[in-house]
Amino acid sequence: MKKICYLGDDDLSMAAVYLAGIMTHYGLPFDHVPSTESPGERFASTDYGLYVISDYPAANWKPGQLERIVEEVSNGAGLAMFGGWESYHGRLGEYHRSPLVDVLPVAMADEDDRRNYAQPCLLRPRDEQENHPILAGLPWETPPGVGGFNAFTPKEESQTLLDAVRFSVRREKEDWTFEPVESTPLLVVGHHGHGRVTALATDVAPHWVGGMVDWGDTRVVQELADAAGFIDVGGWYARFFRNLLQWTGRLDEE
Repeated sequence: MKKICYLGDDDLSMAAVYLAGIMTHYGLPFDHVPSTESPGERFASTDYGLYVISDYPAANWKPGQLERIVEEVSNGAGLAMFGGWESYHGRLGEYHRSPLVDVLPVAMADEDDRRNYAQPCLLRPRDEQENHPILAGLPWETPPGVGGFNAFTPKEESQTLLDAVRFSVRREKEDWTFEPVESTPLLVVGHHGHGRVTALATDVAPHWVGGMVDWGDTRVVQELADAAGFIDVGGWYARFFRNLLQWTGRLDEE
């Protein structure tokens, strides 16, 4: 099985422990590049099956490295971007003018695209997509909630698998109202050349992933190698991200 190149989410003792723990639990080999570092020699010399960019500063890339990812995806590698303050446009403008504009299955905003919500924001599959390999077998009748995401627009040739449905909740004495207010694309997939591409608007680690991190009727507890950290998360949350990685990188076909 080819390795995953995972870039961002600080380092393995911080937010990156969540995805790293999931990959370790399911036996998915990976290299990690912390948010404070640029990709090194290993990045150029390794034949990766999947690139995951998650809250990773665009300024870290050296000349030609993003172009290499574009070429690798065209030749069959996978690419997934997860949400964050330094994903898509983000707080300061990260990837909306990068070579990934033509690769990702979504159009990025040209201004701050961060959305933060205190009230429930629940995930809902598009009716025709519930059996997609990323979503299949998960209990969407009891949907998880997230706390925020980047706003983007799916491209015409892409598929939107999940929406985030924002609710307004009000209490007046003993009466409660719980009403949907807005639906926003959250998970979009597509192809670029021979490779699969995935855009997830929320992140893999708190705070934006919110209660989804505990979604599951069982727990996944996993320690990283060299005791770098450990996770204790919901089983369906872990399975969702495993499915996403496997489908995008065709890891289950090797």
